[in-house]
This record gives sequence, structure tokens and C-alpha cells, in this order.
Amino acid sequence: MSNDINPLLNNIDLQSRRSFLKTAGVASLAGVGTMIAPILSLEAKANTDQTSQTGKSLDKMPTRPFGKTGVEVSILGLGTMFDVVSNQILLKQALKWGVTYWDTADCYSGGNSEKGMGKFFTKYPETRKEVFLVTKSCARSNEGMTRLLNQSFERMQTNYIDLYFAHGIRDISEITDETKHWVDDAKKAGKIKFFGFSTHSNMEKCMMAASKMDWIDGIMMTYNYRIMHTQAMKEAIAACTEAGIGLTAMKAQGLTQEGLESQTELEMVDSFMKLGYTDKQAKMKLVWEMPEIASIASQMPNMTILSANTAAALNTTKIAAVEQKLTQQYAVETASSYCRGCTDICESALNNQVPIGDVMRCLMYSRQYQDRELAKSLFYQIPEDSRLSMALIDYSQAEKRCPHKMAIADLMMQAAQELA
Repeated sequence: MSNDINPLLNNIDLQSRRSFLKTAGVASLAGVGTMIAPILSLEAKANTDQTSQTGKSLDKMPTRPFGKTGVEVSILGLGTMFDVVSNQILLKQALKWGVTYWDTADCYSGGNSEKGMGKFFTKYPETRKEVFLVTKSCARSNEGMTRLLNQSFERMQTNYIDLYFAHGIRDISEITDETKHWVDDAKKAGKIKFFGFSTHSNMEKCMMAASKMDWIDGIMMTYNYRIMHTQAMKEAIAACTEAGIGLTAMKAQGLTQEGLESQTELEMVDSFMKLGYTDKQAKMKLVWEMPEIASIASQMPNMTILSANTAAALNTTKIAAVEQKLTQQYAVETASSYCRGCTDICESALNNQVPIGDVMRCLMYSRQYQDRELAKSLFYQIPEDSRLSMALIDYSQAEKRCPHKMAIADLMMQAAQELA
């Protein structure tokens, strides 16, 4: 495909190329068409094992150790922040292709994510032992976690969870010694095997603190080409790895709030295509090239995205130095359009009147994921007084503090209008 597309791109003007790539990017949220061969190989040679040294593709989904747990997990995880009840074939195909890390939460799709998994396990009970099942609690109190864990059991038709997360923590103080007592009891009762947390905000601080705790088994954090090279994230990854904490990347695409026109983007995408990858696939490969990351939890609501992501995971072609340099250059050029979740910096300037990071995430789901329903649902979880005051606040101090010079005021105003 790359041999056909690149000459075509070279023959159209810059603006047309940019328009083409943006359109193609939507279709290739995980890449479409460029890497079907590994999937066909997987189907045709299911009982054959190739090594990554001798061929361009593997015939078996790679796995990695999940921290010190002793468990191997698939490097590609099925993110299910959508209605799985009506998408059973996707679960069946994911399992067939070796995508055995399944990620959900009590709040996803109004419960239909967990309920869909329960429907699947009811129909195929033998598959439960093949799946590394991850779900999350939006509660923080022990009573709340117990209630939601029992609800997850009922919805998913299982009596244990492989990895249970406190969902979306912003500060390590949200999990306490009381939480540890609850975790110990849940493990002893066989209700959960491992425990940890997910985080979109202040990730590095949360990770560094967790590395000093001896009862955190896993962490899911925002991690992509925009973040991985920062000193703070490097140190957090090293500390967690040393502590034996299993790490799962999410938001691996590093999607921008608003696209900025960049010649580097065009060069980067062209270069990826020559390797046989779409830009979305290549950005996942950049994460997989970090051995400390056990898995990427990728939102895969349809077969197109699942097949392309699986193909990328099976392909062994490395992202070369020139592509990595272009990616880093693009990240620098578009830094002001991407929220890195360092919310302690900007929100403290407003005395925490508005959860800026959460609002940025809502905009991302609405604009880049094209999921307005999810975005509005999350937006309305923000306290009403914060939502109502968003358009009245002076964000100038927050913008001054933002290390990446994001237009926070404009984005908050846009969110108030688009998601209200």
C-alpha cells in the first residue's frame, strides 16, 4: 500500500495532502488496510511460531510479564469503553487473535461494557480462564469498592477479577491504608488477584509514590510518544519497574485537542507508510518498543480497529531513528495542542475551581474519538458548580503556568458550549 499511496501524495498540493491525511487518520484510528498480511498469516498458521528475528510478522500475539505478578499478558489489550452487549463477535475475534487482556470499568457505557463480557462468559464459560480481566472502581471508600466489585461480579458472570483498579486517581492520597486492608481481604477471599490504579492526571507523581508502596501490583497511565521522553516520566517508569509494578499504557495515540498544521506531520506519516504502518499503528509501535510497558489498553469498538491493531502487534518492523526523530519533532511543534495531565500546575492557579484536565479529556473524546455521547457523559460527572462557573473564570494565571502554553481559556469556553 505504501508504494501506491506515497507517489499519489507527492502529486497533490500541500493543503490537499493535509486534508487527505486527516481523513485517512479517522479511518485508521488503529490503521486500515496496510497490515492485513499478518492477520492472514495468523489465521493460516495458527499452530506455527516464528521468531521476530527472521520474519516481518509473528504468528502469535506477543506477551510480556506483568510486573512481579508472575503473569504474562498480551501486549495488546482490548479497551471496551463501549457497549459490548451488542458486540459479542468482537470479543470472540479478539480472543481468537490472542488479545487476552480485556479492560473495562463499572462506569463504561452505563454498565453495558461489563454486562457484555458477562454475556460472553455465560455463552463461553471455558474462555474465562484465558482472559486477563481488568475492571475498575469509581468508588474510593471500602464500602463503595465492595458494592461495585460485587456488581462487577454479577454483571460479568465471574467470581474473581484478575486486576482491580481504583479508577482515575488524581493524587496518591486517594488510596489509603484502609484501602490496603480492603485489598488484602479481597485477595485472601480470592475475589481479586491483583490491585492498582488508573490515572490520567499527575501520572508521574502518582507512579513515583506507588513505587514506594509494596501493595500496588499494576498501574494504567496515559503514555505515548508525547510523554515517554520527558524526564519525569522516564523516572516514574524506572521506579515502577524497579518496584515490580506492571504497567499498562492508555491514550497511546497522543491525540491533540486541536490539530495544528505541520509539515513534519506529513513527513512523519509518509515515512511511517514506507515502513508499512499508518501513523496510528506506528505510534503504538513506539510504545511497544519500550519493554517496561506490559500492554497497551486500546479502545477498539469495531473489527477494523481490532484487526489493524492486531496486525501492528504482530509486525516486527522497527520504527527507525529517523521516524522517531520526526515523531519527537512533531510532538514539540504541536505541544500547545495536547494536555499532558499535569493538572496540579494549572488547577492550583484557580484554587481547583475547575478540573481542567478532566475537561480536556472530555474534549478529546468528543473531537478526536468522535464519541460525543461519552464526552458529555463524563462532562456531566464534573460537579455542577464547576461546570456552571467555567465560562466566568479568569484563566490567565493557569495559562501562564502551563508549561506547554495551551490556550486553556478558549478550550474551557469551547467545552462549556459544546458539551453542555
